Amino acid sequence: MSVFSHPEFDNHEQLSFFCDEETGLKAIIAIHNTNRGPALGGCRMWNYASDEEALRDVLRLSKGMTYKSALANLDLGGGKSVIIGDPRKHKSEDLLAAMGRFLERTGNQYIAAEDSGTSVPDLQVMNRFTDNVAGVTERTGIDGLPCNGDPSPATAYGTFIGLKTAVQYKLDRKDLSGLKVAIQGVGNVGYRLAEHLHAAGAELFVTDIHEEQVQRAVTELGATAVSQNEILSLDVDVIAPCALGAVLNDDSIPLIKAKVVAGASNNQLASQRHDLMLRERGILYAPDYVLNAGGIIDVFYERVGHEHTKVRAHVETIADTLTEIFGRADVQDRPTGEIANELAEERFMK
Repeated sequence: MSVFSHPEFDNHEQLSFFCDEETGLKAIIAIHNTNRGPALGGCRMWNYASDEEALRDVLRLSKGMTYKSALANLDLGGGKSVIIGDPRKHKSEDLLAAMGRFLERTGNQYIAAEDSGTSVPDLQVMNRFTDNVAGVTERTGIDGLPCNGDPSPATAYGTFIGLKTAVQYKLDRKDLSGLKVAIQGVGNVGYRLAEHLHAAGAELFVTDIHEEQVQRAVTELGATAVSQNEILSLDVDVIAPCALGAVLNDDSIPLIKAKVVAGASNNQLASQRHDLMLRERGILYAPDYVLNAGGIIDVFYERVGHEHTKVRAHVETIADTLTEIFGRADVQDRPTGEIANELAEERFMK
């Protein structure tokens, strides 16, 4: 498995591979950049088709966290970890404990948080063996209600704020009533985003690999269930990718009828050139790592002193960042993702 010549390797500071024969744990931790502070990023557990796919994911995700923290004006760097395995079949307390011990070996360079396939209780198991975890402290959430540490509500709220900003910019609509939104993935974040949109009067179309989550959205939010194959090609106003990455690619982009892409998933672009491809088709792309920064903002404040009103106000600055990106992109006639990357690099490169 090539590392230094890997197409997703971006001068990462550290890449660690861990294996525990007794529990079956196979994990990778990637630290991309620590110029602004310790690397913070989710611990994802996924049934990857291959080790190569897991490596590609952790390299891309860790880099994205560096850019996300920088654009969110946080004193954090970027990192990520992945556990290879089906979280519904292979996860065990012993496996999570082993992961906690491995996290401790990284020193204070990487801090893990919740991600796809992991939960607050999972991180709490790891926390028994290391302090290098975040999002595990009970506190008041951004909605003023008790929160067990799960950053998903903040991620979903930030995504909602960003989606509204993109809709106003591209479609000149402040009112979301009747807005047609296709949500790809209604897990922890996607479902909460759907709740915000439903409350605002939007018409929802949803899909997910887990049928029970789709049915929940249909029953509770009046959403329309659609197949995974058709979700991106629906005749809607907005597409909100909220599952795994690389869904915006050579095959999917020509099928998109929506004028706005604004969702919570990381690394939505299969490659950087797809940023330009979206712009050339007149589709406004809200860069994913700008939109979904609410979770890391929430976790950051947990470590420095949490006050939910400050967290909410900070999350809402996502709207200002996006407006600046959209404006620069139009003035310079360049893709929005390219502009976002430049802004982030100005903040974390020495």
